Amino acid sequence: MEANPFRFSRHSPHTLIVCQVGNLSVKTPTIIHMTPEELDLKIKLTIDSLTKKNKLPVIDIPEFKVERPKNKDHGDYSCNIAMIIAKKVEINPREVAQLIIDELANDKSFKKIEIAGPGFLNFTFESGSLGEIARTIISQAGKYGHNKTLNDQTVNVEFISANPTGPIHLGHTRWAAVGDSIARVIEASGAKVVREFYVNDRGVQMDKFGASICAVANGEEVPEDGYHGAYIKDLAKEIVSENPDILSLPKQDQPVAFREAGYVKQLKQQQDVLDGFNTHFDVWYSERKLHDSGAVEKGLAVLKQHGHVFELDGATWLRTTDFGDDKDRVLVKADGEYTYFASDTAYYVDKRSRGYDVNIYLLGADHHGYVNRLRAVAACAGDDPDKNIEVLIGQLVKMIKNGQEVRLSKRAGNIITLEDLVDEVGVDAARYSLSRYPVDSPLTLDIDLLTSHTNDNPVFYVQYAHARISSVLRAAVEKNINWANAEFDPSLLNHEKETELLGALSEFPRIISGAATLRQPHRVARYLEELATAYHAFYASCRVLPMGQDEITPETYARLTLCEATRQVIANGLDLLGVSAPEKM
Repeated sequence: MEANPFRFSRHSPHTLIVCQVGNLSVKTPTIIHMTPEELDLKIKLTIDSLTKKNKLPVIDIPEFKVERPKNKDHGDYSCNIAMIIAKKVEINPREVAQLIIDELANDKSFKKIEIAGPGFLNFTFESGSLGEIARTIISQAGKYGHNKTLNDQTVNVEFISANPTGPIHLGHTRWAAVGDSIARVIEASGAKVVREFYVNDRGVQMDKFGASICAVANGEEVPEDGYHGAYIKDLAKEIVSENPDILSLPKQDQPVAFREAGYVKQLKQQQDVLDGFNTHFDVWYSERKLHDSGAVEKGLAVLKQHGHVFELDGATWLRTTDFGDDKDRVLVKADGEYTYFASDTAYYVDKRSRGYDVNIYLLGADHHGYVNRLRAVAACAGDDPDKNIEVLIGQLVKMIKNGQEVRLSKRAGNIITLEDLVDEVGVDAARYSLSRYPVDSPLTLDIDLLTSHTNDNPVFYVQYAHARISSVLRAAVEKNINWANAEFDPSLLNHEKETELLGALSEFPRIISGAATLRQPHRVARYLEELATAYHAFYASCRVLPMGQDEITPETYARLTLCEATRQVIANGLDLLGVSAPEKM
């Protein structure tokens, strides 16, 4: 996203000072406004200063909360730091709170700081300070909300990882949306992210796939345990059309030939469909490549180095019970054949060898047993399973239309695919609704709701807010209101609904940080819905554009600036979910 051509005719509110937190030298701006993160940092610096002056014992600063109070009388932000510290140093929390107030006495950012109840600190900023957040948002444009929470991390996010034996089904579609959104919020929080699709192109299912296409091409019945979807007929027809000689091959060679031809076409179909869904992968990693490259043998060697491999009854085992698994796992069978678990272990070791600090696996509802298993693999490879690996389990998705469930079965003709869902509701509604809920909860998609143009449809509600703001800004241009080049006075944004909207906008960086850290992009969706509500309340209470021949005032410019800041944050949030921000609806 390009920066808005907004000219600031007032002085910049930012100057840099250098502060010391322990051994860390921190450059932080002296600013008129403050986001929750900036207030958090200022509080930490204040505690550090008090310890250096021997007014507080030296301690590791514990986690504390900076929040927007529900009651406006409690200031712009409230913080529990004094009570948290008081427990550690055995001092009355109100005394700790007073020490903090005294230390900040000369800070011009604050209009007042008050102690409430047992020791809460309520911070009220100077008039206009909260309004400065609008200037910051417009200045940072598409980067507003980005943060450094996960700086210096390299994260691999593996999701979908379907067999190339059929279309992407509804269960995979959930991960197509959520996995990509997780990657986006992690990137926005400072990490380097690699999106990876593990192609299960080896094993019995591939053979059944080839046998199914071969049977249809020869006018025979598909094996009972084969693939019966209509797409098998389409693949058979395409393959024979492009290579008629395939039917002249010896009968025993045809299933492999159809398997390989079908594999190429089906994988390409999956890639094209996912690209159309705004889900793009950096790496398509073949299971065949894992075995052919020697990575399985290398993985086994790494595990042996760490002393958790043993021999029993002619087989080679990994002692995963040392690290919480319910039983030890076979890596190599007595006949010398590698197990599928050997592929899992080798794949993890291979990822770590490629330099990924954190490896996130997004698996389906039938993979609960993999959580402890994969964590144990990381531990057996000498890693910290609490740091280097995460396994998220997504619950089932069902779709209803006209009050009736639309059923799916990957091997039957009535399969519900990603394409089916997009045909029904569109990419935006599909991605938004799939990302809107925690993945560990079952999800029901109501097609009738998701295609309605009402406030009950969450994606419509958020996108409509963006379109409405865009319409207001277009109307300003039509009225020759050159707000973008006018002097912006943030102190004019002092109406209750304006401060509520500004407070919501200031929370966006923290929302992204939390969504990234917790791997929960649904927090972004819920935030956007609350932000849209705050904007509609502001617009209903505060006239933005002058009526008729009414004068254009500095307040007009300020409110249009607030509108643009809100539009930008909605657009940024929708982008994190892979959803468009329409200017007209």
